[in-house]
Amino acid sequence: MINFANPHFLWLFLLYIPLIIWYIMRHKNNNPTLLVSSTLPFAKMGNSWKLYLKHFMFAVKLAAIGCLIIILCRPQTHDNWSTTETEGTDIVLAIDVSTSMLAKDFDPDRFNAAKDVALQFVAGRETDNIGVVIFAGESFTQVPLTLDKTVLMNYIQDIKIGTLQDGTAIGDGIATSINRIKNGKAKSKSIILLTDGSNNTGVVAPLTAAEIAKEYGIKIYTIGVGSNGSAKYPVGVNYYGKMEYQVLPVVIDEVTLRKIADATGGEYFRATNENVLKDIFGEIDRLEKTRMDVMNFSNTEDNYMPWAIALAILVLIDLFSRYTILRNIP
Repeated sequence: MINFANPHFLWLFLLYIPLIIWYIMRHKNNNPTLLVSSTLPFAKMGNSWKLYLKHFMFAVKLAAIGCLIIILCRPQTHDNWSTTETEGTDIVLAIDVSTSMLAKDFDPDRFNAAKDVALQFVAGRETDNIGVVIFAGESFTQVPLTLDKTVLMNYIQDIKIGTLQDGTAIGDGIATSINRIKNGKAKSKSIILLTDGSNNTGVVAPLTAAEIAKEYGIKIYTIGVGSNGSAKYPVGVNYYGKMEYQVLPVVIDEVTLRKIADATGGEYFRATNENVLKDIFGEIDRLEKTRMDVMNFSNTEDNYMPWAIALAILVLIDLFSRYTILRNIP
């Protein structure tokens, strides 16, 4: 079915009426005459095929006008909704942005390695609603749940250390993530919490937040980021504005992170380097799959090209016949 953006131009087809009347009257009054004593010698002669060709060429002109009118009406393809079944879920990435995430036991540091892996994870989850929450001494929603992967990846790239008060409020990060995901439409909901320390500030206790997540049926996958042993941690900025580092022991509250995961039906992972971190996100990618219906919408597009091609062909036919077969000789 053809839809028109300017259907009022269809009224131009009424021009066919005066054009046809004009053609009939012109043809009727345009017969040549010849005075002869008798018409008997011409009695058995029929009309020339060129006469019928002239009538046909008039029809060609009307068809060309019709194509032009259709083009003015802007024929368009019809908007179409379709439903397909695919795998999808609601996911919130809760990323620690405390200063300690600048530790140098990852390449180039924990924070940038985590962002790179998160970007790869997001790029591979085409049909998921994904949001991003950042937390340090407080928590903040960086991106609400969205299917727009371009916007999501741009926001992840723009995350910076120092945008929030320093500290590690794991419970607040979980609580903010719950608020963002609890009303999602997918049957499967999960939070991927990435941190390199232990809870030392905030309003909500981590295990209390985990119990709330459990009530909403939200799984929490926790990832402890940091090598075994010690690492170069940022300890301040020197006189020249450069970050200074000091080798300190790596301390991650794995017990609490494991309890959070166990309470919600998720899993705890320890990422000791960037390659292990990639493997962890790959494992979560395989775990978090659910079937869901996705509505696909096809945009409206102008579809005048077939009519333009037909118009060009009809004009060429008219010009060819006018200057060859039906050419008038003075």
